[in-house]
Amino acid sequence: MAEQNKTRTRRQQPVDNTYAHVQPQATEIERAVLGALMIDKDAYAIVCETLTPESFYEPRNQKVYRAIMELSLKERPVDIWTVTEQLAHQGDLEMVGGPGYVTELSSRVASSANVEYHARIIAQKSLARQLISFSSNIQTKAFDETIDVDDLMQEAEGSLFELGQRNMKKDYTQIDPVVKNAVAVIQKASANKDGLTGVPTGYHKLDDITSGWQPSDLVIIAGRPAMGKTSFALSMAKNIAADFQVPMAFFSLEMSNVQLVNRLISNVCEIQGSKILNGQLQQDEWERLDKRLNKLLGAPLYVDDTPGLSVFELRTKARRLVREHGVKIIMIDYLQLMNANGMRFSSRQEEVSVISRSLKGLAKELDVPILALSQLNRGVESRDGLEGKRPQLSDLRESGAIEQDADMVLFVHRPEYYHIYEDDKGRDLHGMAQIIIAKHRKGATGDVLLTFRGEFTRFENPEDKRLRADHQSDDGGGEILGSKMNGGMPTDPNASPFDLGDASGPVPF
Repeated sequence: MAEQNKTRTRRQQPVDNTYAHVQPQATEIERAVLGALMIDKDAYAIVCETLTPESFYEPRNQKVYRAIMELSLKERPVDIWTVTEQLAHQGDLEMVGGPGYVTELSSRVASSANVEYHARIIAQKSLARQLISFSSNIQTKAFDETIDVDDLMQEAEGSLFELGQRNMKKDYTQIDPVVKNAVAVIQKASANKDGLTGVPTGYHKLDDITSGWQPSDLVIIAGRPAMGKTSFALSMAKNIAADFQVPMAFFSLEMSNVQLVNRLISNVCEIQGSKILNGQLQQDEWERLDKRLNKLLGAPLYVDDTPGLSVFELRTKARRLVREHGVKIIMIDYLQLMNANGMRFSSRQEEVSVISRSLKGLAKELDVPILALSQLNRGVESRDGLEGKRPQLSDLRESGAIEQDADMVLFVHRPEYYHIYEDDKGRDLHGMAQIIIAKHRKGATGDVLLTFRGEFTRFENPEDKRLRADHQSDDGGGEILGSKMNGGMPTDPNASPFDLGDASGPVPF
């Protein structure tokens, strides 16, 4: 007789034959949680962030929890009578087993003391089932020879990212440890005479406003073509990695590693990009190359030129770079060339919104600033006058979510490009660039004037220009380190005469 009861018990165990195994489940705990929700009016508030109807394995338990959820959202009492009424209203009462099943659930428990712990068990079982479903789907498609493996990889990354986002929970914290951390940051800043609390840019006026690039911030650097936003990013990369020795990663979706390095060589060695391309250097330029190249060699700069980089690939690589190389800042050139393959979107704007939101989430997760370059739409070109040509937040291309997610938005603007040679304060704009801080969530906005040396793809502090002029005067008026400024952008070089090793990313200098 006892053996018959054991057999009957095994037959009652719900089995999902899809995977030839009993799916991860805890049906008895599901019933205990539902019972606890009907005897304690405060229990739902404890589990609502952990459980959804889909978290339950048994379909009838899903329906009961949905009824409890509907009642709680409407701020109505939750007990066996109201739940029974709600199930009848939903048309699910007979499907769950009638009023008798609801009464049975309530009679199973005497206390809701362990409801939070039990809810976590249910959530873990649900996540395990989702992972099984995910892996089985990918495995089935991997056997299909008509499906491109690269596309399948993108889909797998996207699906796993969505699964992680849905199940990622961060609990609240009491304010005391947060206050202590904030005070520690203030004390650290007070020890720095320059007031920097973040990664320095090397541009004094910009650092005065931002106090350096701050951890967990998403910074958008935008501009129209030919404004020099990539040159600005590379100039900062040189300052950060070579001058300040701060480990950083540069993801270049537009240029190859060799092209990017050529620009850095032009920047550091003050040699025109065209000469680096054709190798026709003068004797003083060869000497300068030999002398200054050491500033780049050994710099903690990690370059990755993966084309069509997805936001999911970026997350994987960024985590590794932070973990293995202590990277403190990440740059991306540029945002609109990224994708979110593996996820489905009704429009490109929606995809860019997901990318933007993901970058902000990654900055918070890794606690490093992420600087992403962005395109502007053509609205700037259609406007007239000094103020008309000035970029606006509404000019950000493809998605208003970029402005919303960013902690800071900067525009790189060269009025000289539009034949505007003087600003509203009467300052000379020949060879100058405006770095316009249009949004700053943590501080002031404003403009910073920098010197733009187009032939070297380089941005400098204006005082550096004066120092060069003084040096020129001391040397009897000779030309200083290269040709005269022409304000133009050099053509991107396609090859380099210098062998800097394997260019497959990420590449440390």
